[in-house]
Amino acid sequence: MAAHQTSSRVDWVDYAKGFCIFLVVMMHSTLGVGSAIGEMGFMGDIVAFAKPFRMPDFFMISGLFLALTLDRDWRLYLDRKVVHFFYFYILWLTIQFGMKAPSFAAEFGWDGVLMHYALAFVQPFGTLWFIYALPVFFVITKLLHSLKVPWQVTLLVAAGLQISALHTGFVLIDETAARFVFFFAGYIFAQKIFVIADWVRENVLKGLAFVFVWAVVNGLFVGYGYADLPFASLALGGLGALVVITVSALLSKVKALDLLRYMGKNSIVIYLSFFFPMAVSRTILLKLGIIQDAGVISLIVTCTATIAPMILFWLITKIGYGQFLFKRPAWAYVAEMPRAKTLEPSPT
Repeated sequence: MAAHQTSSRVDWVDYAKGFCIFLVVMMHSTLGVGSAIGEMGFMGDIVAFAKPFRMPDFFMISGLFLALTLDRDWRLYLDRKVVHFFYFYILWLTIQFGMKAPSFAAEFGWDGVLMHYALAFVQPFGTLWFIYALPVFFVITKLLHSLKVPWQVTLLVAAGLQISALHTGFVLIDETAARFVFFFAGYIFAQKIFVIADWVRENVLKGLAFVFVWAVVNGLFVGYGYADLPFASLALGGLGALVVITVSALLSKVKALDLLRYMGKNSIVIYLSFFFPMAVSRTILLKLGIIQDAGVISLIVTCTATIAPMILFWLITKIGYGQFLFKRPAWAYVAEMPRAKTLEPSPT
C-alpha cells in the first residue's frame, strides 16, 4: 500500500473526503431548513439521492490506511486512534453545550442540562456521533486483528448486521451495526481500491460510464423507496462509495475543484465546527425573508457552513491562537507526541 501513496493518489483520497464532508454538511443544513419551514425544495431531493452512500463512503475512506498502523503497540495505537478523537469529541461537545445551554435550561432546567451533558458520554450528541463511533471501530478492528479472526468471518458478520437494520435506540450500537461493514471493507480492500482508482485514471470513459449507470440505478431505488431495504442498502452503499472514489480519481487526474480537495484535507475542521455557521446563516436567512425558495436557502446555508470553518482555520493559523480547537495540545497525548505540524490527520 505504501507504494501507492504518491501525491496524485493522496489527492484523490482528499477529493473523496471533500465529497464526504460536503454531503454531510448538506444533509444537516437541508434538514435544518426543512424542520424550520416545513419544506426542503430541490436540495431535499439531492440529500435523498445521496443517503444510500453518504455515510458508507465516509467510513470506507476512514478505513483505507488502517493497515499501515494496525500493528502499532496498543499505547501508541490508542493515542492516535482513540484519545485523538475523544479529545475533539469532549472539547466540541462542551462548546456546543455551552452555546445551547440557555435554550436547554429553558426546556429542561439546569439540572437537565447537566444530565444531558453527562448522557452525551454514553449516547453520542448530535453531529458529533461520527468521531464518537470511529474510535470504537478502530479498537474493534485491532482486537479482531490481534485475535487473528479471519477477515472473511468479520466481513460476513458485519454484512449480516448491516442487513438486519438493527434498531435498539442506542446510537453506538445501531451505527456500528449499520456502518462497520463499510469501514472494515475500506481496511480489507484498501489495496484493491487503490488499484481501481489507478484504473479509472487510465480509463476515463469507462469510469464515466460506470458513474452514469450507477446514477440511474441509485436514482431508481431512491425514487421508488427501495434504497433502505435489506441487501439493497448494503449494495447501494458499497457501489456509491466506489462511485465517489471513481469521481475523485477523475478529478485528481484533471486537477479540478481544488477547493474540494482542500476541504477533504482539512475535513476535521469542517466537521467539528460547521454547526455554528449553519445555525447562524439559517436563522439570518429565515428572519430576513428575502429568499423564499427552500432549496436556495438550504444551498446557501450549506456553502456558508462549509466555507466558514475554513476561514476560521485560516485565521487561527495566521494569528497562532486557538489551535487547540483543531490540534491536540501536548498534555492531551498518552504516547509520544508527533513532530510539529499544523494540523493532525482528519477523521477520515
